[in-house]
Amino acid sequence: MPKEDDFEHQQCPMCNEKALILTERETEVPYFGKVLLFSMTCTSCKYHMADVEAGEEKEPVKYEFEISSEDDMKVRVVKSAQATVKMPHLATITPGPAAQGYVTNIEGILNRVKYQIESVKEMAEGEEDRKKAKNLLKKILNITWGKEKQKLIIEDPSGNSAIISDKAVKTPLKVKVVEK
Repeated sequence: MPKEDDFEHQQCPMCNEKALILTERETEVPYFGKVLLFSMTCTSCKYHMADVEAGEEKEPVKYEFEISSEDDMKVRVVKSAQATVKMPHLATITPGPAAQGYVTNIEGILNRVKYQIESVKEMAEGEEDRKKAKNLLKKILNITWGKEKQKLIIEDPSGNSAIISDKAVKTPLKVKVVEK
C-alpha cells in the first residue's frame, strides 16, 4: 500500500505565509522500483516545487534512447530534479534552483520542450529567431509522428532518473570530482 503524507499550513519560502502544503508520496514504478514523490505548493502565492527520488541509493547514471516511432511516445521517463535532459540539435534541460523532478513519458518531455520553444517564439523580436523556433516546432511534430529520429539522453548524478524501455541504453555516469 502506498505511503502518503501531507503537511499543511507550513511556511512558504517565497511569500512567508503559512499556506504551503508539503506532500510526500511513495509509489512503485514498474521496472524501476520504489520512488518517493515530493512536492511543495503554496495556496497563497502559487509557488510549486517537485522532485522524485529512488527508494534506495543509486549510482550516477546516463540513459540514451533513440526515438524512432510514434509508439516511443509512450515510453515511461523518471526524471529527478538533478538530471540533465539532452536532445542533440533540439534542446537541453539543465538542473537549477527551479528544476523539477517528475514521472512522465517521452511525449511529455517533448511537450515540455515544445512549450518552451513556443514561449521563446512569442517573445522573439527578429524574424530569424521566429523562423528557427518554427523549424524546431516542426521537428518536434515529426519526431512525435515517428517521421524523424531523435536521441534522448538523461544524465543524473543522483541516479534517480530512468528511461523504462528495453531500447534504452544505461551506462554509469562519470561524475567530475572538484578538488578544493
